[in-house]
Amino acid sequence: MHPCLPGGDLSVYWHQPYPNRADSDPNGIRIAPTLTPMSLPMSLTPMSPMTRPAKIVCVGRNYVDHAKELGNEMPSEPLLFLKPTSSIIAAGQPIRLPAVSKRVEFEGEIGVVIGNPLCDASEEEAKAAIRGVVAANDVTARDLQKSDSQWTRGKGFDTFCPVGNEIPAPAGLQGLTVVTRVNGEERQRGRVAEMAFSIPMILAYISRVMTLEPGDLVLTGTPAGVGKLVAGDEVEVEVTGSPDVQGSPTASSRVRNPVQDR
Repeated sequence: MHPCLPGGDLSVYWHQPYPNRADSDPNGIRIAPTLTPMSLPMSLTPMSPMTRPAKIVCVGRNYVDHAKELGNEMPSEPLLFLKPTSSIIAAGQPIRLPAVSKRVEFEGEIGVVIGNPLCDASEEEAKAAIRGVVAANDVTARDLQKSDSQWTRGKGFDTFCPVGNEIPAPAGLQGLTVVTRVNGEERQRGRVAEMAFSIPMILAYISRVMTLEPGDLVLTGTPAGVGKLVAGDEVEVEVTGSPDVQGSPTASSRVRNPVQDR
């Protein structure tokens, strides 16, 4: 029984979530295993097929208005942090509020899925390496984030990274928009064009710190409008692109989750 997931049994969601030591390399280490959705309908799976990324790299304070609403100055370079892959959940699965926090907030974001390895990459190489785009929610225990000198605890609880279906990245990334709704009411709206650091610049910057591997997920920052979640809420993040030249709508990624006490 898995102690932290709804229902307790990880196999409800994935076949063989982690290999046995005998099935791993000589050191018993297996990175980024492919996770096959088992009993969730396709519309409720985070990506199709779902591959748990080797890492989730996040960017803080990438929208000026969001930095202002929290009383923070804008960084001169991208502010990086990591979320554990164990925080990922699919659409429809509950965000579970930890008792240790009194203020858990939503942060709707545009997530970028890496398709090719990036190391010391240029912005052009970084843009070409994007496999797809997802809606993501960087759920944050704001009080713990503020009280701790590091953000790992405030950002890292199980269920704190809902991820939507993967869609192809549009040729013009500037047209991407992220919208967050709580109980059907729009609370956030942000466009890539409003970011302090562009997506290709962010990916190139990260690649000079750590190699980005295929399947890695990069969360590119949240716009203004973050707010508290309480049990009984339903929070949805949607990412869309601009209509094409013929006026046809583009695909969208969406993740909607109920909120429960843990």
